Amino acid sequence: MHPLTDAEATAVIKESITRIVPDADFSLVRPDDRFRDVLELDSLDFLSLVELLSERTGVRIDEEDYPELTTLADATRFLVGRSQGAAGSPP
Repeated sequence: MHPLTDAEATAVIKESITRIVPDADFSLVRPDDRFRDVLELDSLDFLSLVELLSERTGVRIDEEDYPELTTLADATRFLVGRSQGAAGSPP
């Protein structure tokens, strides 16, 4: 896994949400909006998103990390930070 840039992380988040909610309208979501509320993701949708993000990025996401995935900006920051930390650690 390579360290993610902000643009890569945001793209992965949006693509992953679109796989779960195909008609997700990101024009309604500002970076600091709670995207679960705006896009009406239920708990199962959110868990699917967490799994998909983890699979696609190689970033481990634990339950205690869920509050970091509230807004697009927070989720981007989390994935970028975690990918940079993981890239420097041995496999």
